[in-house]
Amino acid sequence: MSKNLNDIADERQPWVITTIVLLMRLVVGGIFIFSGFVKAIDPWGTYYKVTEYLLTLGWDTLASQALFFAFALPALELLLGVAIFVGAYRRSAPIAVLLFMTVMLPLTLWLAMTNAVPDCGCFGDALILTNWATFGKNLLLTLGALFLLAFGRQVPGVFGPAVQWMVMAATFIATMAIAWQGYFTQPLIDFRPYPTGTKLVSGQPSTNDQDYLFIYEKDGQEHEFALDSVPDEEDGWTFVDRREVAKHPQALHAGERPLAVTDHGTDAADELLENDSLLLLLFPDLPQVSIATTFVINELTDKARAHGVTVSGLTSASDGQIAEWVDISMAEYPMLVADDSDIKMLARGNPAVVYVEQGVIKWKRTLNSISADALHDNSLTIATLSDDLNPGGYLRRVALYYALALAVILVLNRTHLLVRPLFSRRRKTDSSTPPPKNQENSEY
Repeated sequence: MSKNLNDIADERQPWVITTIVLLMRLVVGGIFIFSGFVKAIDPWGTYYKVTEYLLTLGWDTLASQALFFAFALPALELLLGVAIFVGAYRRSAPIAVLLFMTVMLPLTLWLAMTNAVPDCGCFGDALILTNWATFGKNLLLTLGALFLLAFGRQVPGVFGPAVQWMVMAATFIATMAIAWQGYFTQPLIDFRPYPTGTKLVSGQPSTNDQDYLFIYEKDGQEHEFALDSVPDEEDGWTFVDRREVAKHPQALHAGERPLAVTDHGTDAADELLENDSLLLLLFPDLPQVSIATTFVINELTDKARAHGVTVSGLTSASDGQIAEWVDISMAEYPMLVADDSDIKMLARGNPAVVYVEQGVIKWKRTLNSISADALHDNSLTIATLSDDLNPGGYLRRVALYYALALAVILVLNRTHLLVRPLFSRRRKTDSSTPPPKNQENSEY
């Protein structure tokens, strides 16, 4: 009678199979958990990346559902990752991973070959991989899932089958709590280039105000001079020619980040960042901003000016779209133009609000997260308008509640394994002890 693959593995080297199964659970599950977590942290970033994929693939009709995918994708990855990691649903979880990979493997291979989307966004802004590295990662995940499908049921999971759904429910609730906060305020961990504390500097290229080098000749020798050091021809120098020098980005110090801003095509970054206190209103997608937000924006603008804070809008919209917005919203603040990607990296939300002091980012949040009560509270200044946000504390609370939920589920599910030996030992002791004499005589 033939033996299946699992029986052969059990007879030969069970400890090897057990070790590899546990290792695959850690690797495959851990990668899915990390990938889902960084997407859940920044649902706006996931939304932008999903939209880019759909438009690149020509699926424009699905682009309107990108926000749904921005929440559903990290939830799916975290559910699969946790299930694999703790050994829950030992057959169906690897099958689900393989089904997921039937989509991702061809997609990432196509991206690696065409580079249609330069950054796959698999790990958000936390870790940038090349498209070929992403394809290799997905190939390894597929092989790991195949191994778990073949041998994973030989090693028991952390939780019993009766409570696995509870683990998945707790994971889903924690995921939504993180993503909800990231969407309506800001990502709880800022992996982008403009975290709080970053100093903004002019993003225009600099060559020390020199665009050309001037060539002069004297005594048969030619020398190049910058504009501010051109020699006097009375000293015997003769102008020969000039050559253009390439502009180089300005040198940045630690904690600095360039921001290029223009006003009708003219560089406005230096003038903007010279303000001691500055409130930036970000409109990454100006045509999609609801006109209903103008009331809150105007109240926020009035509060800022009352505290001596300069207000300016940043958008990548066209001149016509800007003119239409100013007309409809009756905006009393200047609308400057910045690169679309810079605006989206600076803060999440449409609109979003960023407060800057002495060129340093102090806080950022979506406009919708600012309550009307805060705007009318005279004790709150613009500088303290975001004191109610504590992303680190919120994330720690979610992690603590999630860990406690898993601990309670584990105790309820596995307590009988600890109690059963005690009862078994007691029953064995009772059966080996002869009954007392008075009990023997009581039958007669």
